Amino acid sequence: MTSRLWHFGFATLAPAALIALGSVWGGIWIFAAVIHLTAMTTVLDRLIKPDETAEASQSDTALSVVIAAAHFALLPLVIGALVNPQLGALEKIALFFAAGLWFGQVSNANAHELIHRQSRALHRLGMWSYITLLFGHHTSAHVLVHHQHVATRADPNTSRKGESLYRYMVRAWVGSFQQGYVAERDRLVRIERSAWRNPYVVYVGGAVLCLSVATLLGGWQALLAYVGLCGYAQSQLLMSDYVQHYGLLRATHANGKPEPVAAKHSWNSPHWFSSALMLNATRHSDHHAHPGRHYPALTLPKDAPMLPRPLPLMASIALIPPLWRRIMDPKVDRWRNA
Repeated sequence: MTSRLWHFGFATLAPAALIALGSVWGGIWIFAAVIHLTAMTTVLDRLIKPDETAEASQSDTALSVVIAAAHFALLPLVIGALVNPQLGALEKIALFFAAGLWFGQVSNANAHELIHRQSRALHRLGMWSYITLLFGHHTSAHVLVHHQHVATRADPNTSRKGESLYRYMVRAWVGSFQQGYVAERDRLVRIERSAWRNPYVVYVGGAVLCLSVATLLGGWQALLAYVGLCGYAQSQLLMSDYVQHYGLLRATHANGKPEPVAAKHSWNSPHWFSSALMLNATRHSDHHAHPGRHYPALTLPKDAPMLPRPLPLMASIALIPPLWRRIMDPKVDRWRNA
């Protein structure tokens, strides 16, 4: 790993190691993982000057593969720990919290990176990361729907001004599942392939397989732990989308077509450590401008909207809709009138 990538590796893999140790030995390791993903991230974001540089590197692919491998190893390990009677109730709650944050913020960001890669193997690695979180349809919906219709009402993952996080999550989950399926169905018609080639067969079949394996290995308790963990991780992904696109809509031309996607249509965050934790997913404007650009090379456009606080903190604020609207609605109005 190059010197420019060390912070990505530390930010993403250190909590994975702590979660693994906590799953086996419990105690301080679990709470260290919670601290790393919350308090330490917040402190480092405050103390360290935002890093606005970018650099392309071949080593980022190796790190993405390692994170994906950690994902597949951690998921059964954590579920086993959550049904292990040797761990106390407080330890299990903390482990569930830490693991859900890691799967939802780190592994999700990594899977998102992988599904944009040209390599079929890397794309499938990202796809199976989502499938094992019971969120396989995001592979299709994100690429075929979100990137096509972002910042318009046609995109289920673009949050609207005044819309609460809770209403948004239901609308976005259902809408992306449905529209992703339609997009894949229409794609198969265009390229004249059979309907059974629809990847939704793999998404749904893979989810059923994962649910069955969890039940066979740990009974109904493991099944509940698995579904709960996946739901929590999915909520983290939806919270990120909610924050990063809140209220920013593209203008519609006289011909009914929206204006081109620009930097002003995504909220960004320059904060150093949380950006490393999420593999620069916080540099969202540049990602929409260049979906295939690897995460170390993403930049912060000078004319892009910036969140007042780090993305994870803003997602927490979104849990309180009145507070969220008081902070963000005036900022949305300023960008709409800019």
